[in-house]
Amino acid sequence: MKIPITKPRRGRPPKVARDNPDTKAELIRVGLEHLTEFGFASSGIDTILKKAGVPKGSFYHYFASKEAYGEMLITQYDNYFSSKLDFHLRNEQYAPLMRVENFVNDAAHGMARHDFKRGCLVGNLGQEVDALPVSFRGQLAKVFANWQHKVATCLEEAKARHEIHSAADCHALAEYFWIGWEGAVSRAKLTQSDKPLRLFLQYFLLTLTH
Repeated sequence: MKIPITKPRRGRPPKVARDNPDTKAELIRVGLEHLTEFGFASSGIDTILKKAGVPKGSFYHYFASKEAYGEMLITQYDNYFSSKLDFHLRNEQYAPLMRVENFVNDAAHGMARHDFKRGCLVGNLGQEVDALPVSFRGQLAKVFANWQHKVATCLEEAKARHEIHSAADCHALAEYFWIGWEGAVSRAKLTQSDKPLRLFLQYFLLTLTH
């Protein structure tokens, strides 16, 4: 009895969909880098895939669409940035207002390290919100609300320690902080200098103590 021999097919082996954490992580890493510099609306998936060295088929294995990819990047950036805020604003080795200053100094050094080409991904998206998927608007609003809560908590502690006026509205001040901060980051990118960040911090602290 002869056993039929199946000849191997020429060319590349058939693609098998596999979950590769390294591939997904690389897509997220490159996406975060790219969007902090260029924004979302003007960023083509092909450019990001080329930077990541990932074929388009693999991209759609992990993300159903560019919109889903963007939502994931916002979540990842929020996780990263929230951890950075907690590191500074909850650090009890420093007085509360000094913690705010430490956060600004760290951010200024980070921008300088990247030649002021990268800003805040959430801030970038906020500036182009009219060109973004509708789903992004609510997600971005929640991110800012989360960050504002962290700053407000720190300012409440400053008020309890009499670092700022007892009648200060810490939640309104925290919202004011982020409105001004995003503008300062944008101006720092434009001027390629940390001066806007320092200037913003100086006058923000003045509003707290006068």
